[in-house]
Amino acid sequence: MLCFRLSSSDASDFCVADLTAPQGPIGYACKTSELVTVNDFVFSGLREGNTSNLMKAAVTSAFSAQFPGVNGLGISVARLDLAVGGVVPMHTHPRSSEIIVVVRGRITAGFVSSANKVYYKALRSGDVMVFPQGLLHFQINARKTPASAYLSFGSPSPGLQVLDFALFANDLPSDIVKTTTFLDDVQVKKLKSLLGGTD
Repeated sequence: MLCFRLSSSDASDFCVADLTAPQGPIGYACKTSELVTVNDFVFSGLREGNTSNLMKAAVTSAFSAQFPGVNGLGISVARLDLAVGGVVPMHTHPRSSEIIVVVRGRITAGFVSSANKVYYKALRSGDVMVFPQGLLHFQINARKTPASAYLSFGSPSPGLQVLDFALFANDLPSDIVKTTTFLDDVQVKKLKSLLGGTD
């Protein structure tokens, strides 16, 4: 005779993010099952982004803060749009590897290993590339037509640190930036001015 245990709780199946609670190192607290709806598992925001900015790029994220259903599941997605000349500068995701799937145009993408070896390639529609967790990587549209891609992450909250902003879009004294980057004073001040940093 088979015996089944029936339960009225979904608690062990998923942990939809309670966005009213603070986010901790392992994600958001779970909503109570009574507050979970189908809309927590659907994201409708991966539309073409606005690329009229300094980088001529737009990344639309569907991380746990925007897409509560991925909380605790170890996955998330985003959309990348690059105008002509668009670039996503060197950056890293400290909590996740990333996969890029090009769906329109051509994107030159690559990463730098911890041994400072560079792996890069011009990708076209249908090509897929992986960027290992924590390694610096980039994407460039060097063609004469717009490009777009979907990004997949191995974390619902992969984190992001853009190298240029980490160095020049803050109040780190210019003398320290000069010393640690080997750039001259004129370049440091120019980049701080461009990216909104202060001395």
